[in-house]
Amino acid sequence: MSQNYNFPKNFHFGSATSSYQIEGAVNEDGRKPSIWDEFAHKSGRIADHSTGDIACDHYHLWPEDLALMSKMNFDAYRFSIAWPRVIPDGRGAVNQKGLDFYDRLVDALLERGIAPYATLYHWDLPLALPGGWLNRDTAKAFAEYTEVVVRRLGDRVHSWATLNEPRCSATVGYQEGRHAPGEMDRTKALTAAHNLLLAHGLAVPVLRAATRKAKVGIVLDIKPYYPASVSNTAAQAAIDGDGVFNRWFFDPIAKGHYPADTWAGFGEHVPTVEDGDMALISAPIDSVGLNYYSRGFVEQDKSVRFPHAKEIRNPASGYTEMGWEIYPQGLHDMLVRLHRDYPEIPDFYIAENGAAMADELVDGKVSDPVREQYYRDHIQAVSDAIAKGVPMSAYLAWSFMDNFEWGFGYTRRFGIVYVDYPTQQRVVKQSGQWFADFIAGQKALR
Repeated sequence: MSQNYNFPKNFHFGSATSSYQIEGAVNEDGRKPSIWDEFAHKSGRIADHSTGDIACDHYHLWPEDLALMSKMNFDAYRFSIAWPRVIPDGRGAVNQKGLDFYDRLVDALLERGIAPYATLYHWDLPLALPGGWLNRDTAKAFAEYTEVVVRRLGDRVHSWATLNEPRCSATVGYQEGRHAPGEMDRTKALTAAHNLLLAHGLAVPVLRAATRKAKVGIVLDIKPYYPASVSNTAAQAAIDGDGVFNRWFFDPIAKGHYPADTWAGFGEHVPTVEDGDMALISAPIDSVGLNYYSRGFVEQDKSVRFPHAKEIRNPASGYTEMGWEIYPQGLHDMLVRLHRDYPEIPDFYIAENGAAMADELVDGKVSDPVREQYYRDHIQAVSDAIAKGVPMSAYLAWSFMDNFEWGFGYTRRFGIVYVDYPTQQRVVKQSGQWFADFIAGQKALR
């Protein structure tokens, strides 16, 4: 299939990572444990029994990593800041060595002409905070942490995101038990989700007060739902699945309320919403980063809890090592729909998009043609959405390099750069070389 890309001249291309997945150095320079340190060491739920203690050792190897980004022609890089590295106890004393690390990182990115996209929270909550995200005070602590970081980095950061995937933090961490802190309770999950959104709302004015040029927003994961048959029940399952996964987070941020149908579906599990909460949560923002991997292809199954949506495997599709269907049309459809349904959001960017494959290093090379085609097709989907009027400003591949893939440990590889963990050697994969060449081609058109 031939590709016909058309991107604005100021469009950014690059990749993304997160602190716990790549940094390592968990006990160095004043950092204290996060909920993921405890979960990885004690839960027994990591597939290969690994931890992020060393990960990609990016804390020490970051100059090498940034040099590689330059060679790959990136003009943007999304990273996250580790709260327990900056304020080790979650509140109180600031660890200057932790702030210094990100200060150096941002300066080095700017020196290379790479726009820094900073995410303030990508799941590594300080373990010392009592109650975690079940405690409303954690939202206030997050605003305090935000102020410390933005005062230091300010407008040197191109784009600030308060949170990464609050849906995943809440649902996978507090309901499904597969992520830290490992709870399995829907009421707790919805309480955590609301407190995460409240943290976002409290942080937005703090970011505004300390910046003039930087974009301010949040990163949400998106998943379009399609009925697997023409039945009315499958159509309802798709609507309900969309409500739980997408609208539960987009509606509060963009419109200042939870979706009524989903609220009713959750019944007794809905969170306590205090006066003023929704006004805070819906403070105007500049952009929303979107993480897209796959779609929901569903039939209704009343034997499972609301949204009663059972995912069906599509025999006509390819799947990644995560078991996720490769469906680039879903990204296009979702972008067009979000722009239509949420005109309050002035800009979108792809904060994560990628595929885990069974990569092998052979004779110093990694051949991953399926991932390369994945990127070709998904970038085309973004280009097609732009052609339909969707405001888009960046595409950031997930991920820059193989890393600690949460509950899967090191058994899943998403990187466009291969990491040989025993030696920490980085090797650009076939897909990474294609992406580097693609970016160079786009820059030549500007």
